[in-house]
Amino acid sequence: MTDTTTEPAIRHHVVVDIPADRAFAIFTEQFDKIKPREQNLLDSPIAETIFERHVGGNVYDRGEDGSECRWARVLAFEPPARFVISWDIGPNWQLESDPARCSEVEVRFVAETPDRTRVELEHRNLDRHGDGWQAVGRGVSAPNGWPLYLQRFAELTR
Repeated sequence: MTDTTTEPAIRHHVVVDIPADRAFAIFTEQFDKIKPREQNLLDSPIAETIFERHVGGNVYDRGEDGSECRWARVLAFEPPARFVISWDIGPNWQLESDPARCSEVEVRFVAETPDRTRVELEHRNLDRHGDGWQAVGRGVSAPNGWPLYLQRFAELTR
């Protein structure tokens, strides 16, 4: 784990026993099963989380009442190697509308063997969030942040 008090990036990884193309597909196609429902900025419980699998798409939660919270933009989508999304949630855990004040999350799928993939997650440019950016780093690096997402992803590959 990275020291989020001084470095504006955090890194985590997991290794799964499936090919890289399958790992990429599971992560992006089943993101709804990876993102915890309790991580919610809506006033309504989350019915589903959508990952639009193309550059210019969004990652968003749809509430049971039909409301939506678009909390990330798809910046790069390069199957089966990587994707990059913005992190449009500020230090106060509210949506950030200024792209210059948003960080980025890159997930890379690196084949270690034909049937084994290292999935590397880097959440970078946290300092773009301005004052309090360290809180974002601590939050996403905590056990219920990106480590939980990677754990849930790994469980889907078994």
